[in-house]
Amino acid sequence: MFFNLDPITLVARLVVLIVAFTIHEFSHAWTATQFGDRTPEQYGRLTLNPLAHLDPMGSLLLLFAGFGWAKPVPVNPYALQRNSSAALMWVSLAGPLSNLLLAIAASIPIKMGIVSNDIARTFVYEFVYINLILMLFNLIPLAPLDGEKIAEYFAPPPVARFFETIRPYGPIILVAVAVIGPFIGLNIIGSIIGPPLQLMMSLLVG
Repeated sequence: MFFNLDPITLVARLVVLIVAFTIHEFSHAWTATQFGDRTPEQYGRLTLNPLAHLDPMGSLLLLFAGFGWAKPVPVNPYALQRNSSAALMWVSLAGPLSNLLLAIAASIPIKMGIVSNDIARTFVYEFVYINLILMLFNLIPLAPLDGEKIAEYFAPPPVARFFETIRPYGPIILVAVAVIGPFIGLNIIGSIIGPPLQLMMSLLVG
């Protein structure tokens, strides 16, 4: 998948990956700071410097497998002002929401017919594609993804307790599903995010 990309698409994907991951993690840090938690700032994450956010393995995996991650922004739920559970949900939602807004904004020039150059269209297409993948992947309700905290906030108490119970095993489950699954013919992640990804790409860029 990675090696079959043409040079223009490859460069576009690398550039967009850096921008999308950086904005995603900065959004988490900025939102936590707005709720009174200075932890992201103390760890140097309240910045648009990509070097503070990118995870080498997560970045490569996004290129190879179509999904990936950056370094999680440290957040102290007890330092969040007001309703801490709602605040934590908004902090978690900020990352995926930023990717959705970036994808929508990038699609506007295509919808208006402003982008006609093939190279420019490739960059815009990859920008929308990667941002939508990051949004959908991170909305999966499994720790350590953002979707786990979002789902836990809206879920009824029994379901919320279930999320809490499996939270320590979330990374193991995620690796098994995302990495090991495809080797045995079970592309669960693709089955989950594939249909909404295709629909949203069709709506945004055709």
